[in-house]
Amino acid sequence: MKTECVADVSMNSILAEYNRELFDRFSLLMVETSYGSGNHSITNTEEHLKNYAQKNFSRSLEGKVRNAQTMTSIYCKDARISGTSYATDNAGAVLNRQILAYMKAEPIEHALFEAQENKRQLEEAGFDTTDVEEMARANQEEIDSIELPTIINEDGEEEEVSLANPADEVNSQKGVGVLNLAAGGRYEISEAYANINEYSSHRSKNKGTGLNDRCELSVMDKILLEQYYFEKCGRYGNELDESLLKYQLEYLCYGENSDWKNLEKMAETLLFWREASNLAYILTSSSKVSAAETAATALTAVLMVPELEEPVKYSILFAWSFAESISDISILLGGGRVPLFKSDDTWQLGFWEMLGFRNNLGKGDCGSGLYYKDYLRIRLLMTGHEEKTKRLMDIIEMDIRLTPGNDSFMIDHCLDTFCGEITVGTSYGYETKIERIYGYEE
Repeated sequence: MKTECVADVSMNSILAEYNRELFDRFSLLMVETSYGSGNHSITNTEEHLKNYAQKNFSRSLEGKVRNAQTMTSIYCKDARISGTSYATDNAGAVLNRQILAYMKAEPIEHALFEAQENKRQLEEAGFDTTDVEEMARANQEEIDSIELPTIINEDGEEEEVSLANPADEVNSQKGVGVLNLAAGGRYEISEAYANINEYSSHRSKNKGTGLNDRCELSVMDKILLEQYYFEKCGRYGNELDESLLKYQLEYLCYGENSDWKNLEKMAETLLFWREASNLAYILTSSSKVSAAETAATALTAVLMVPELEEPVKYSILFAWSFAESISDISILLGGGRVPLFKSDDTWQLGFWEMLGFRNNLGKGDCGSGLYYKDYLRIRLLMTGHEEKTKRLMDIIEMDIRLTPGNDSFMIDHCLDTFCGEITVGTSYGYETKIERIYGYEE
């Protein structure tokens, strides 16, 4: 009985040495087996187990004073750990199991169900598969293939007359980049950078023995994981002070090595979606189509190239959709709302505003619709589960390494469950072994 009690107390004492910063920041209970030393090895935990067992077999202070002995003089002969499961085992299944154990006490936010509905609508409308930029390029190739009239210039040389397509003024800005256009110096963007080769997803990882590394995820489990990401990770517009990368949810989506790159990728995604949505609307707006037709007719009539009228009309509509989309992204970055589907009331740029769209950005709100965080939720839902798990482990390492005594923290050395074996000897030469499996959910 004494031996079994000592084994239980000793193994519980191992679990009591969970990393405090990991618990405080991410609500995870795990033992980091280097114990802040930088020497990542399960032998450290074995030494701790042996020490705990030996202390519990040792005589009390009163016993030492009286030189009292137990009948058999029991002592810990050896202690070893024969089975393990670490956070990263089975593609992070152990980590996800702990997250779910924590999250199942939390109510599910209504915003998550709204995000799923928004994702459904976006996909059904084809906004995630309609490449408007490719359509615009194909239309421009058609324009370029048609010969324009020539004139003799003042140098006596023949040159092609300029089409003076108003769409060209908009299209010439595309090389600036989506984020540069939409932010335009109006919004402060984090310059944080991480050498991601130093983190979990980019290195060979320590592995356990498969002791407890299964985690089958239901639909509801995945919803809870999504909620955990939003609870524990920062993002553009809701940055965490004590974090390396500030746009952590964006990192979960894209895995780039800087806040700027991850936000730029998100801006490019927004452009893809918004162009598809805005084009779908503008093609049904008789007033806007008429404005594009009027401009195209006037240009082609002057040049006497009627075959250009239709492609020029569409080039203007494509450019208008692009300019409106940049305006949308600027609104979102500024904290405003943009609906998935535009209407006459929520459209922002008129024809002439489109031509100088960079001077017409920064409008506060469309009056209704989704915020940046809502679009980000959709993008996160579209990101593969394994990718998110892998990148979450990077984020955990990034942030825990910023805390005192954890500069060498490695999540693949974070112990969740272990099988401990304590070999007990006596002064009479008897020996016995106690084996127990202990974990935070065992």
